[in-house]
Amino acid sequence: MSTPSGKLFHRIETSRNLPTLPHILVKLIEVCDTESDTIKEISEVINKDISLSARLMRLVNSAYYGLPNRVNSIDQVVILLGTNAVKNIAISASVYQAFNKAKDSSVFRLKQFWWHSLMCANLAKRIAEKTAYTAPEEAFLSGLLHDIGKLVLWVNFSKKYADILQSSRDKPDLLLAGEIRLGATHCEVGAWMINRWNLQSFMADAVLYHHEPVHRILDALPLVKIVFVANALCSEAIEDTDAKFKTAEEIFEFARSEVEELISLAEAEVKEVAESLGIEVEPPDASGSSISEKDAEKQEDLVLAVRDISLLQGTLQNLLEAHGEESILKVIKQGLQVLFDACSVLFFLYDRERDMLVGKGSMGSSQDILVKELVIPVQGKRSLLAKSLSRRAPLDSFGHLAKADLSIADDQIIHLIGKDGMLCLPMVAHKQFVGVIVIGIDEAQASNLSKGIKLLAMFTDQAALAVNAENVRQTQARLIQSERLTASSAVAKKVAHEVSNPLGIIKNYLKLLGLKLSKDSPAQEEIRIINEEIDRVSVIIRELSDFSQPRVQQKELVDINTLISDFIRITHESLLLRSSIKTNLDLEPSLPTLVTDKNGLKQVFVNLIKNAVEAMPEGGNLNINTRLTPNGLRKFEKDAIGDQTYVEITISDDGSGIPDSIKSRLFEPFVSSKGEGHSGLGLSIAYSIIRELNGTMTCESEQASGTTFKIVLPTGK
Repeated sequence: MSTPSGKLFHRIETSRNLPTLPHILVKLIEVCDTESDTIKEISEVINKDISLSARLMRLVNSAYYGLPNRVNSIDQVVILLGTNAVKNIAISASVYQAFNKAKDSSVFRLKQFWWHSLMCANLAKRIAEKTAYTAPEEAFLSGLLHDIGKLVLWVNFSKKYADILQSSRDKPDLLLAGEIRLGATHCEVGAWMINRWNLQSFMADAVLYHHEPVHRILDALPLVKIVFVANALCSEAIEDTDAKFKTAEEIFEFARSEVEELISLAEAEVKEVAESLGIEVEPPDASGSSISEKDAEKQEDLVLAVRDISLLQGTLQNLLEAHGEESILKVIKQGLQVLFDACSVLFFLYDRERDMLVGKGSMGSSQDILVKELVIPVQGKRSLLAKSLSRRAPLDSFGHLAKADLSIADDQIIHLIGKDGMLCLPMVAHKQFVGVIVIGIDEAQASNLSKGIKLLAMFTDQAALAVNAENVRQTQARLIQSERLTASSAVAKKVAHEVSNPLGIIKNYLKLLGLKLSKDSPAQEEIRIINEEIDRVSVIIRELSDFSQPRVQQKELVDINTLISDFIRITHESLLLRSSIKTNLDLEPSLPTLVTDKNGLKQVFVNLIKNAVEAMPEGGNLNINTRLTPNGLRKFEKDAIGDQTYVEITISDDGSGIPDSIKSRLFEPFVSSKGEGHSGLGLSIAYSIIRELNGTMTCESEQASGTTFKIVLPTGK
């Protein structure tokens, strides 16, 4: 059992709903526990409480005890029943009185609660007598109070406890798990309350341990065993009847026929004892109540279903309105939290080219940085994530949905999300892999979620469609961009060709004109200036066509770190220092050299760094990082990461950022946020160069917080 929460017990203790023993009962317990007190003194205490006296007289004269002659005085009651029985009956009546004003509900029926409690009490007393336990009355009271913690939680936290009872559906493991989240189990609460009454007994232990596993009870003290078996025999939560008999046989070696007789006798006496003690009871299958209870359960199920569908519709509407991968994943996470109380969520999206699941984090969680490092191979199906996606079926690490061995990668992910296990939900749209949603769960949640797997699957299907639609939109956007580049290329090529011819003719005529003039003619200087301007026009025309025309790549062995360092050194004084820019380099020393287009990369770096400087007119920070990115989960597992690795180059600034109106078309030609005097070709050229090198270039930017460009190039290794 877990350690009780001091905070929860403090709340109970300071509430007005804590059952307290009446003063007269405290005095009765005191005199009963003192050997020197006489029967007369005990009788005097009882006679001061008319209600208690009446209950004791009614009980001792009932068929339960079967005395031949009627008892007419409390003295005789004490003599016949004994001080322990008198004390326990008094406690039972007082506890019932303390709680009889609690509100009944469809999830907590008080009359059935007391039926179960009295059945457990009666069975406990009979088991005590059968096993020669010295205090059968103590066993009776322990059985009666074994679930008293439920009443304490119900009267103090009725709304939260109702939710726990509703979700547990009479499953003890789910009930205890829900109670632990509240602060303490009903076993712990009941034991705590009994200890506060200072009863000199192992009663508190019997209450505390009545939901322990059987193997832990085998070496417990007798009262703990008695209450444990009594609770098992009268529990409606045990669906397998044979399991009840097996428990009694394993702990006390009772034969099935003996147990059946105990249960039969106890059932016959429960109503009688209840009437004598003034306790209202109702068996679980009582006529007139079972139908209404079933109807109530159906009604509650219908209400929950309507609620879930309404919440699902709301989430689906949010998915339709979300734009961009990050926004869509954020809506999916919120939907999982609202519908299924899933707080720990990770996303792994499918990379078709690499046949990998790539971690995407959970939007704002502290593990995002680590999650983005995770890449799970789908081929081989070693991970639970890969198995779930390949089978197109939800899987959990506890095996509630299907038995599956866990890989080391699975263990790492479970450890990362901070739960006992995980549930993997495959996202598939139009028969195409989209990704996997990973939900962190404990075992009780796994059992509960597996019951609602249809609703989960419905939600996951819609989530997959939303993510897939965004992927299609992005693909179409890239296709449109590529078509625009191709169209622009044709126009640029035509312009360059048409303009180059007249420029060449002009330069020839200028040369002829210069030859006709003397070397000392003032017009020679004017001719020189005109020639320079013509050359500048030629450069502009070349830039106009460079972004789309296939470049002649001259590949050579290139050290990326050296290339960046040399450029920063050359431009430090003329560009960076003059603009009050502080440069921060974080270059991974183990970066391999690449066989690539050195001049092309120079042009890319010039464009990106120049743009960063222009974005910080008042000065700021320029951050350049390089690192080696493995295509897998671990750098040291070659069979897990495959043969290909990548060099990642990140260039970021803390400038004004890029306007939203520009971001979606950033790499298109003639698009610029710099105003007049800028052609908007630099990033288009850089994008084309990186694409020709089989790499990728992406941009993340927020206004007023800066811009980050990320370049990823294959090493070819």
